[in-house]
Amino acid sequence: MVQLSDNITTYLASRFGEDYLRNYEEYINSETSMYVRFPLRENPSGLIDRLTKYGIELAQVPNFPFAYKVLEGREKVGKTVEYVLGKYYIQSLSSMIPPLVLNPAEDDVTLDLCAAPGSKTTELSDLMNNKGTLYANESNLDRLKTLVYNLDRMNLVNLGVIRHRGEKLSKVFDAYFDKVLVDAPCSALGIIQKKNEVTGWWKLSQAEKLAELQLRLLISAIKMTKVGGEIVYSTCTLTLEENELVVNTILKKYPVELVEIELPVKSQPGFTNYGEEPLNPELRKTHRIVPWESGSEGFFICKLRKIDETEKMDKTPFKKKNFNFVTADNKKVKKYLLNLSGKFNIDVAIFKNYKYWIKQNDIYFVSSDWATKNEDAFLRIGTRLGNIDKKDEAHINTLGAQILRGEIYDNIVELDTEEIKIYLQGGTIRNVHEPLGQKVIKYEGMIVGTAIAFKDGLKSQFPRFLRTQEVVFHE
Repeated sequence: MVQLSDNITTYLASRFGEDYLRNYEEYINSETSMYVRFPLRENPSGLIDRLTKYGIELAQVPNFPFAYKVLEGREKVGKTVEYVLGKYYIQSLSSMIPPLVLNPAEDDVTLDLCAAPGSKTTELSDLMNNKGTLYANESNLDRLKTLVYNLDRMNLVNLGVIRHRGEKLSKVFDAYFDKVLVDAPCSALGIIQKKNEVTGWWKLSQAEKLAELQLRLLISAIKMTKVGGEIVYSTCTLTLEENELVVNTILKKYPVELVEIELPVKSQPGFTNYGEEPLNPELRKTHRIVPWESGSEGFFICKLRKIDETEKMDKTPFKKKNFNFVTADNKKVKKYLLNLSGKFNIDVAIFKNYKYWIKQNDIYFVSSDWATKNEDAFLRIGTRLGNIDKKDEAHINTLGAQILRGEIYDNIVELDTEEIKIYLQGGTIRNVHEPLGQKVIKYEGMIVGTAIAFKDGLKSQFPRFLRTQEVVFHE
């Protein structure tokens, strides 16, 4: 049982009342609901059938075409082969809403300002059909590693990753983006049900300190947005200090307006008073998701539109990165693409959907319409397509094979369950597959990765970063 600190109970009772506090205490000590999100590219009925074989039972959530509540088998949901291959993402229902509200299109230049662990970033990419231009920024190194893991697991190819302090990123990208998501760090009162440790450190002064950061992040986002562009601000906390008061300050000082939005779950309008102090009446257009009313976590969400220019920012210089992306028609790249086309019977026209960059012996690729004015700001752009061997021939990478999975027709080896268990752990399957050389691996019709066929067996090339977790198999 979660025992709330006096700091939290005093705050909730004073701001929202005793009934609210009682509902809150009952909610955080109830069983958490588990949800998964299906990428739009997946066939939902086929994926449901697959998961049913594991004993996982799902129910589609009303008003969420891609969200499913886990009814049975939740202990297996994060361990299936389908999960490892990015066929779905475990994500709270409330967390799915900010990207939906932002709703970026393929031709929107979009930024996720506080991107880790990647739940919302991967959803934004999905809403953009894995095309166009999406940036993911994260300042914390440990959280950045988790972000990159999830971006790779979900097979995303329209992303550039930045590590920079979000409140200062406007010095890099001034009036540049069409859409910006600011899912800000917060005091987490909306998610204590799954993060019990919050009750040990929470105090109002800490929430107010976080509000200062949230304000700076939101100001930065506004400066980075084009006139007419949109910003979604969200937190997973319930305090007025981190929500309405932050937005109220923004409305006073910056050329933005709140946009009327509808949410797919029940919500309450934001407060237009802070105790006896009146706030901007437009705050009624903000939304508070109350956990016991929505069946998911507590959230605050609003959408802002930039209506006029903000002051120009001095640019921050970066060390030259030399990404140097080229098209599929580039003479050097074309040679390697023809290698891959010949080996795996990939239509060469497919390669025109991407741009390419060769770094030493690695070939990276990104959506052909991905764009930026400052490549030097990025840690990485796109993902790995393949590598070049000592004979100057190209081999496809597991991530590249997964992204091109519908376009590969030759040199495919289908493994059975016992073989795939060995493969996923990076082992060698004692079974020779002629002709020798690189193969693309399938399991139950899914492209899993790549392997090399030698005389003494088929050696897995499944990435090390995906071998770390337990995998279960259906009967």
